[in-house]
Amino acid sequence: MKVLFIGNSHTYMNDMPELTRRMIESATGQPCLVTMLAYSGRSLKWHMEEEYFSERFNILHGGYDYCVIQEQAHPMGDEQDTITNASKIIELCKIARTKPVIFETWAEKKKPENQVEMNRRYQNLAKSQDVLLAPIGEVWSETMKDLACLESDLYFRDGEHASAVGDYLVSIVLTKTITGKLPSEDFLEAFDFVIPDSNYFIPVKEDVEEETIMLSKEITEIIRKHVDNSSLLG
Repeated sequence: MKVLFIGNSHTYMNDMPELTRRMIESATGQPCLVTMLAYSGRSLKWHMEEEYFSERFNILHGGYDYCVIQEQAHPMGDEQDTITNASKIIELCKIARTKPVIFETWAEKKKPENQVEMNRRYQNLAKSQDVLLAPIGEVWSETMKDLACLESDLYFRDGEHASAVGDYLVSIVLTKTITGKLPSEDFLEAFDFVIPDSNYFIPVKEDVEEETIMLSKEITEIIRKHVDNSSLLG
């Protein structure tokens, strides 16, 4: 299987496409390759206007089975821009016989009320285009309720990006959306993260300390439960 990721920092944080690759391989027992076209703070409009030929070439000639499409989230852009530019990417995907996957993002930590609008936009987009939806925002907001009493947070310290735990959730939702399955329980319980403990928008340097985040069985069970219970994931 080959998967292309198009997006911004919500895609590249914590090497999320690599984590998704490992989860897909765990779920299917088959090899998976991932490619990423993600740039900090960029919208789908930017991808289609400034990097069109790069996107076009990758989609048409990359031989991808799936293309994960992630729009700018904080702040949300113009809805019509999202529809217009996501439609252009989806059209290229259909020419290449690649299955598009709409990446439903999560609201800022200080603005949880935005989640309802995000859900509406991405669910309508996926339905109108007849493509797959990864309901990350829906699962995210439900999971946050159960994590409130634990020393764990889906958000990075800026309150916008995903923490390593948050991207663990993102990758599980994407894996279930694409394969219809979850990674093995052994994988969910044993996987650990190593993430930079400093400025995450620059390459890790020698003087940047790293921290390893281990997910407890309790946390992985909470995440798994909400993915299993999502009405949008079958």
